[in-house]
Amino acid sequence: MTKRALAALERDFAVSDREMKAIIRRFHREMDRGLSLRPGSLKMLPAYLDRPAGSEKGRFIALDLGGTNFRVLGVDLIGHGIISSAHVLKCVLHKKDITSTDKKLFAFLARSVKKFFIKEGIPPLSRINLGFTFSFPLEQEDAASGRLTAWTKGFTASGVKGHDVAALLKEALLDEGLSNVKVSALINDTVGTLAARSYSDRSCDIAVIIGTGCNACYVEKIFRIKRLAGRFGLRPGSMIINIEWGNFNKLKTTRYDKKLDSASSNPRRQIMEKMVSGLYLGEICRLVMMDLISCGELFGGKAPKALKKTMSLKGEHISAMIADGSPDRSGVRRALRGLGISGSTPTDRKAIARICKIVSTRAARISAAAIIAVATKIDGSLSVKHTVAIDGSVYEKLSGFSDCVKKTIKEFLGGKAGNIRLALTKDGSGAGAAIMAASAARQKMEDRYGR
Repeated sequence: MTKRALAALERDFAVSDREMKAIIRRFHREMDRGLSLRPGSLKMLPAYLDRPAGSEKGRFIALDLGGTNFRVLGVDLIGHGIISSAHVLKCVLHKKDITSTDKKLFAFLARSVKKFFIKEGIPPLSRINLGFTFSFPLEQEDAASGRLTAWTKGFTASGVKGHDVAALLKEALLDEGLSNVKVSALINDTVGTLAARSYSDRSCDIAVIIGTGCNACYVEKIFRIKRLAGRFGLRPGSMIINIEWGNFNKLKTTRYDKKLDSASSNPRRQIMEKMVSGLYLGEICRLVMMDLISCGELFGGKAPKALKKTMSLKGEHISAMIADGSPDRSGVRRALRGLGISGSTPTDRKAIARICKIVSTRAARISAAAIIAVATKIDGSLSVKHTVAIDGSVYEKLSGFSDCVKKTIKEFLGGKAGNIRLALTKDGSGAGAAIMAASAARQKMEDRYGR
């Protein structure tokens, strides 16, 4: 790839400090619009739950639905921020399960719960509180119910959009004879991640997922949630807000982003997700590579068959290519051969590694800007510590990504960056759901009898 082509690519994908300031400013504006129920790209959905107190105790069941793996967990909470154990049943969802109907999808979930109860020897008549992590956009009216507003991540099952997913689950559980199970909390994976970290860390007030999809939530003062003014008035206290930040659309896009978006199943939606998440990063890189091939900059102008296939380049390929520091980029060669691509030159491989790094760096800097935006929305001067519970395959596994996010925050904020701590938090979508089921029961009791 020529220096001129590389410079053009760097320029197209750059996120300067000036652009970061603009992203933060626009993000705040969109957050305010969502909190006021005005039209905007950030939904700002109330979870109707506050952070856990850390004192919750008991055994709870959690369901985790957010991708092709569905999990049922049994979690024992000891209190004092301590989780004793978590027993897990993993079930693989196939394409026919996620693209069929509400009946078939939720029947699968209920059968999995029944299988877990049998495996763990849970008495069929014992009262069980369940937390359901449902990692798709929900419009909630309370902590234990919510209507799906839109499917994402390749799910298209009919009969679910616009319906209460907790009610659909309850109906399926009844069909399996599990009338003893109560859905106490309905959350998404970001709320679960926040719960998992804040159960033992009271400075945690933000959670972020950067994986197959991307999203964040944070703890907001109730009096600032203007969309709830008629219901809660000036009530004191706080509530978790699910930002649904993957839909943020005030970002500078390239022609590659536009091409990916127009070919997607949800054009003009989830713009930030399409620039940041693991589902799409490989495709952006592939589109860049195909463009450079058409200009004669790669593979001698001849596109390998594998690169002609949409979504053929995955996150694991990108990570391997970025991580390869060998002189002849042998790691890139191995990744290409894994795709069925042979005959690459060292020059090709070096260019491909650079393309992946450029696309990944943009995603990391956008993520950093969004994290700063949320933290400064809570605390404009960053005067206190804010722990950001963060999870997801891109953040954890994409080579150099987490370091780039941290470095960007540090360079942008200077001395104040010390008050934003990023903490990798595993299994928030599992254990966090159980914690929120316990927290929902506690908060309901406090509301009934007074805090």
